[in-house]
Amino acid sequence: MSTPPSQIPAQSCPVYHGSPMDSDDPRVPLHTPEFAADPHHFYQEMRRQYGSLAPVTLAPGVPATLVIGYSTAVRILNDPEHFPADPRTWQKNIPTDCPVLPLLGWRPLASRNTGLDFARYRQASTASLDAIDLYALHDIVEKIAIPLVNTFCQDGSADLISQYVFPLLFEVINTLLGCPPEIGQRVAAGTAAIVEGVDAENGNKILFEALLELVALKRAEPADDITTVLLQHPSELDEMEVVNHVAQVYGTGIEFLLNLIVNTLLVILSDDRFGGSVMGGNLSSREALDEVLFNDPPLANLLISYPRQPILVDDVWLPAHQPVVISMAACNNDPAIRTEDLAGNRAHLAWGVGPHACPAQSSAYLIAQDAIDQLLDALPEMRLDLPTGEPVWRPGPFHRALTALPVAFPPSAPLNVHG
Repeated sequence: MSTPPSQIPAQSCPVYHGSPMDSDDPRVPLHTPEFAADPHHFYQEMRRQYGSLAPVTLAPGVPATLVIGYSTAVRILNDPEHFPADPRTWQKNIPTDCPVLPLLGWRPLASRNTGLDFARYRQASTASLDAIDLYALHDIVEKIAIPLVNTFCQDGSADLISQYVFPLLFEVINTLLGCPPEIGQRVAAGTAAIVEGVDAENGNKILFEALLELVALKRAEPADDITTVLLQHPSELDEMEVVNHVAQVYGTGIEFLLNLIVNTLLVILSDDRFGGSVMGGNLSSREALDEVLFNDPPLANLLISYPRQPILVDDVWLPAHQPVVISMAACNNDPAIRTEDLAGNRAHLAWGVGPHACPAQSSAYLIAQDAIDQLLDALPEMRLDLPTGEPVWRPGPFHRALTALPVAFPPSAPLNVHG
């Protein structure tokens, strides 16, 4: 005789019914000044409350899932079939004035596509970056860095972001793209308007008109540069596809590298473990860079995917077409994998893993290391000169970025410029 259903003992179910990712419970906002001031406190609290997956907002009214467990992140990053990067279904319901849409919206790039389109864009992008002459990079950075240092070395003080790191990177990237100064100036003006949000729509127009002119120039006068490689690649990118790839080099190259260099300089100038060691030669700037890539990666939360259908991960149902954001900063500090000795350890997620891993790691490392070394060699007695005694971080869900990096140093004579 069978047991009536009402008398069968209740079984505990390991799956959350009514996932916290789809509930009306408060989400953790990643876009506030409070989060920017101390993100690691928020990561710890999210880990304590939610485990490996936390409900967050990327902007007011824009829900997402933040992945803060290392092994969970690696699983997702290596599973593009279930976690594709194409945002087009998601963005159909996103207002056009949403502040994160310009960064997350679909573009003809590998980072925003899947399947055959991903493969086509990825091959072209990787080929263009692999064509960079790594041996020539040192000379390029040195040639740009020394004249920049000479503009402020006699003053005894400087803001390293506006006076050194940003102009250095912009000129380095112009050189790698084969962009002449007159077009580069318009690219800079458009980029500044977009970043500062003063007139973003007009800034975007100025930027793309300048990039269209660059692409037309390189089609007529090919040279040994990234833009020409993109134009000549067997993937046969059309004009707007090349423009978007060039824009990505500017955007990720400057934003990622700027924050990497600046955050590393902050560590070197504020952390006794690195300051004396790097200045004295016991630790290299490369090791300081890896410390930052672990603790405060310049892109702290990104590598976004959009599940095609609800999917169960770590006993939590993730909704279809809602952003799943990898927190490189939180995953790198996951107690399950974290060790105290980071010297020479590069097992972090700052470059990504899987099919969307950053293809520019080698050149990015070299540019960042040379930019730092040139500055420290020129001004070895440099020290932080923060007005409030504490660094101020720019709010935003994705980056880990300082608003400024003021320093002071004994005034010195200009350096000799070689060549």
